[in-house]
Amino acid sequence: MKEIIDIELTTHRIEPSKCKTDMLVVGLFSDTTRLDKLTENLDRKLDGAIERLLKLGDFKAKLGTHAIIYGNEKIAAKRLLLAGLGERKKATLDTVRRAAANAAMTAVEKKAGVISLVLHNAFGQRFELAAMAGAIAEGVYFGSYCYDEFVTESENGRLESIKAEIIDFDSVKIKKLNKGVLSGTIVGKTQSYARTLANRPANVIGPPQLANIARELARRTKGLGCTIFDDKQLAAKGMGGLLAVGSGSQNKPRFIILKYSPANKAATRQPKIALVGKAITFDSGGLSIKPAKTMDHMKFDKTGGIAVLAVMRVVAELQLPLNVLGLIPSAENLPSGTSYRPGDIITTFSGKTVEVLNTDAEGRMILCDALAYAVKQKCDIIIDIATLTGACMVALGRNKAGLFGNDDKLIKQLQRAAEGSGEHVWAMPSGDEYADEMKSKVADLKNIGSKWGGACTAASFLRQFVGQTKWAHLDIAGVDVFEKPNDFAAQGSSGFGVRLLTNYLMSLAGHKS
Repeated sequence: MKEIIDIELTTHRIEPSKCKTDMLVVGLFSDTTRLDKLTENLDRKLDGAIERLLKLGDFKAKLGTHAIIYGNEKIAAKRLLLAGLGERKKATLDTVRRAAANAAMTAVEKKAGVISLVLHNAFGQRFELAAMAGAIAEGVYFGSYCYDEFVTESENGRLESIKAEIIDFDSVKIKKLNKGVLSGTIVGKTQSYARTLANRPANVIGPPQLANIARELARRTKGLGCTIFDDKQLAAKGMGGLLAVGSGSQNKPRFIILKYSPANKAATRQPKIALVGKAITFDSGGLSIKPAKTMDHMKFDKTGGIAVLAVMRVVAELQLPLNVLGLIPSAENLPSGTSYRPGDIITTFSGKTVEVLNTDAEGRMILCDALAYAVKQKCDIIIDIATLTGACMVALGRNKAGLFGNDDKLIKQLQRAAEGSGEHVWAMPSGDEYADEMKSKVADLKNIGSKWGGACTAASFLRQFVGQTKWAHLDIAGVDVFEKPNDFAAQGSSGFGVRLLTNYLMSLAGHKS
C-alpha cells in the first residue's frame, strides 16, 4: 500500500524575503487597513503587487481563502501565498491552524515541495508563539493529508513528501516556536495516522486486525502496554454486550486494552483516566439492517476507537505524567444466522440486563461493557467517544460533537479543550428524564428510547454503567467524516477527537507546548 505524504517540519531563522522556498506563506486579516512591516516589505520588493491585489478586491482575505503572487528577482521565494485570516477580532488559534492547513493543501495541489510559513507574524502578541507553532504544525499535517494508499495509477502523480518550515529572523522567537513545533508535530502526525486507519475499509481492518495494530503500537512505543481479550476471554468475563454485537460476523470481537505507565513517579498522585472508544469496524445495522445508500460510510463507525488508539500514542510520545487507560471494544455488526436479534435479552459485563429492540443501536451495547470495565479498574475519570447516534447529527449538524456528562467541572474542561483544539462541542443533557425512557418491562434497560432526543437517551443509557465515577461522553456522529473536500481538508476521515482529547490531557498534566 502507498504511504501518505511524508511531512518534515522544522524552524528556520532567516529574513522572509531571503528565504529560498517553493511557497512563502504570510497571513492577512480581512479588515486590514494597513500592511504590517513584514508584508509591507514583501510588497515593496514585489513592486506593490499585494496592495494592487487588495485594491482590486480580488482577494478579500476571508478565512479559508488564499491568493498566490509569483516571485521576482527581489525575493527568493518562487511564490508568495497570502492566507486569509478573516476578521482580526474573531481570530483564535484555530484561525492559525486552518490558515496553515489551507496553505498545505495548496502546496500539495501546486506540487510545492518546500513551504515556509510566517503566519505567526500577523497575530503579534495575541497568542503565545509556542501555541501558534503547535497550531501551524497541526494545520500543515491536516491540510496536506490525502488518503490514496490504494490508488495504483495517477495521471499527474503527487508529492511523496513536503518540507515545511516556520521561519523568523528573531532567534529568541525561533526558540519559542521550536517548543510548539515538537508537540504540534506529534499531534499532527498522529492525527494523520488516525485518519488513515479510519479510512481503511472493513476488508482490511476487522476487530482482529485492529487488535494487531494496537499490539504493534504498544510493542514499539515506550511506556505503552497492550492486552487483548478475544471472544473466548470475553465470554469467560461475561462481556455479553460486545459478544452479542459481534455474534453475526466471522470476524470475532476483540476488547483492546492499552495502558500508559509514565516513568515519572509523581504521576501516581494524578487521577486515573480511562478513554473509551467505540470501534465497530463495519456497521450494517445487523438484522435491523440499514438502507444500502451510503452504507459504505459505515467503515467509519470505528472512528471513536481509532481516536483513543491515536491519543494513547500521543500521550506516550509526549511522556505526559498521567495514568491513562485506553479501552477499545471492537466488533463487526453483520446479519447472519448467528446474529443477535430484536427481542433478545443480553446480560452485560456490569450484570445489568438489556432488552434489544434494535440491533442497529449496537454502539451502546459494546460501550456499556467497556465503561463497566473502567469502573471496575477504579478509574477516577471516564471519557468515551463514539459515532453513536444519527440523532446527534440531526441536532448539531456537521460542525459540532455532542458533549454529555455527569460532572460540570469535567464538562467545562472538555469545552476549553475543544476551543483550544478547534474540534468543537456542544453540551447536551442526559439526566434522569431521559433515563426513564430507557427502562424496560422485561429487563433492566432497553437499548433504544422513543424517536425524540435520541442522542440524549443514548447518553443516558451509557450513564447507567458508570455509577458515581466522573464521566463524559462525546457523540461524534456528523463530525467524524468530511463528505467532500473543503478549504482545509480532504474528503474522508477527520480524525476528530485526537486534538481535543490530547489538549484535555495536556492541560490536566500542566504540559505547555
